[in-house]
Amino acid sequence: MENEAVDQEQDATARRRLRRRVLVASVAGCAVLGGALALLPSGPGPARPPAPAPGARALSAVTSGVPAALPDLAALIERRERRVRDRPRDAVSWAVLGSAYVEQGRRTARPAYYPKAEKALRASLKVRARNAGALDGMAALANARRDFGAALTWAEAALKADPKRWTAYPQLIDAHTGLGQYKAAERALDRLLKLRSGPAVRATAAAVYRDRGRDEDAAAALSDAAAGARTPAERAAYLERAGQLAFERGDTEVALRHFREAVRLDPDQRAALAGQGRALAALGRTTEAVTAYRAALARQPRPEYALELGELYESLGLGQAARVQYDLLRERAAWAAAAGVDEELVLGRFEADHGDPESAVDRLREEWRRQPGIAVADALGWALHRAGDGEEALKFARRATDRAKGGTVRSALYSYHLGMIERELGREGPARRHLQEALRISPRFSPTLVPRAQEALQELGEPSLEDVPDFEDWSAGE
Repeated sequence: MENEAVDQEQDATARRRLRRRVLVASVAGCAVLGGALALLPSGPGPARPPAPAPGARALSAVTSGVPAALPDLAALIERRERRVRDRPRDAVSWAVLGSAYVEQGRRTARPAYYPKAEKALRASLKVRARNAGALDGMAALANARRDFGAALTWAEAALKADPKRWTAYPQLIDAHTGLGQYKAAERALDRLLKLRSGPAVRATAAAVYRDRGRDEDAAAALSDAAAGARTPAERAAYLERAGQLAFERGDTEVALRHFREAVRLDPDQRAALAGQGRALAALGRTTEAVTAYRAALARQPRPEYALELGELYESLGLGQAARVQYDLLRERAAWAAAAGVDEELVLGRFEADHGDPESAVDRLREEWRRQPGIAVADALGWALHRAGDGEEALKFARRATDRAKGGTVRSALYSYHLGMIERELGREGPARRHLQEALRISPRFSPTLVPRAQEALQELGEPSLEDVPDFEDWSAGE
């Protein structure tokens, strides 16, 4: 009993000590909490800073060389139009307005924006001649119009006015590329990378890497650009470009995922809608492909989308539907030409396969004289082939795939064209190799051309000892 009483007394003492510790801790906790509450404002404060207004977002995008959302662009244009009405000698506002018009025209494929852009940019230059912002905008306008010679002149002028204006370098690079000056484009990229980093620069680098046949580097750069993008519209633009690259490489399912994600992020990403059509057609999902193309054309009526949809209709045996699209192509190209846009490349491609090959040759010869890029070399070579001049066609087709002359793009279409020209000329070994190469690069690059390539390979049969490439063939591929 005595031991039991001792135990009870010890338990009671322990409980008293525990209650004292809990009371002390509670008082201390209340004091800390009270001090913390005393530091808070008495009224409800904002949890985060307010989001920038749409016009401010577009201004940031336009002046920093990144894609902007269409509603934001519209808000920016409205505000700057009011400002230049009130302050007609505000050179900066005129330059911003002109650049916004360029972006709006490019994103919507509405060439009527381009004359407005030129008027605004020239108004800025009239107020202040050495105005790097307006000069940069003029370079972007010239590139949008596919006038690469003018774009080169304006971009160089912008850099002369402000050597550290990094947003002029993507315009300079696009101009060099359009003129077939691929080494100069690489040098310009090197200077840009020393001057600036970030998503927009990575996207520009990706385009140069792709043109030089460095597909893995291009894909990595676009992945980095998309990961670092600050807005949904910017990320969507980089995903669309990643989709294009994946499609060219034959990764059709990957391309479709990129295109769909781009549209999810930015429903106004209309190039991604057309990309969906391209990928779905390659996968044999033609009904969905037609729907995607029609949606893209309704919202961004680019002539090349009409050409692609027309060819898809032809592959389905829907000749009348195809002719409707070809008529639309001619109409849109005429509208673009009236606004100063050069659509000779797409018109030449169209005429070579669906119209008058002689007309295509005339168009593309003039385009080659003005802007001798690899895409023009390929198109001219194919037009010459369709017009019956195989030997000259072979020269241009080889140039489009000749590494020594800049033809380093891994293009299934270019290899297909070269192979078919060689087949027509009786060069069976090279023809077989280049047609096989086209299908290796992208087994589904075209719903109409892939079956023709496969049929041609069956007719060519298995290679023989006579198919060993001669020196001329090897040198053309180096």
